[in-house]
Amino acid sequence: QVQLVESGGGLVQPGGSLRLSCAASGSISSISAMAWYRQAPGKQRELVAVITGGGSTTYADSVKGRFTISRDNAKNTLYLQMNSLKPEDTAVYYCNALVVLTTSPVFGDYWGQGTQVTVSS
Repeated sequence: QVQLVESGGGLVQPGGSLRLSCAASGSISSISAMAWYRQAPGKQRELVAVITGGGSTTYADSVKGRFTISRDNAKNTLYLQMNSLKPEDTAVYYCNALVVLTTSPVFGDYWGQGTQVTVSS
């Protein structure tokens, strides 16, 4: 029904930058909040940043001032610009979206498959 596909992960040195993208496709009527989560080895999945349908943003304290979440509603695409990356940012990053389908009037919670980000020298 809905597919979220992340891209842009990879290996980067400390202090470097990466830009993640998440493209949503399928039977989409509208998308409400979208978010990025991450999960490091041996740790629970944690919220990185959220952006509402109106463009309001919230960040985890650990990424404030370094990461920027944005979205292109015309393209149903979510972005995460990550600057000044640190080794502790190493994780699998997941895209999440609250989507109303063309076939149902209720919100569904959808996840991407994840993209690996590794920060290492």
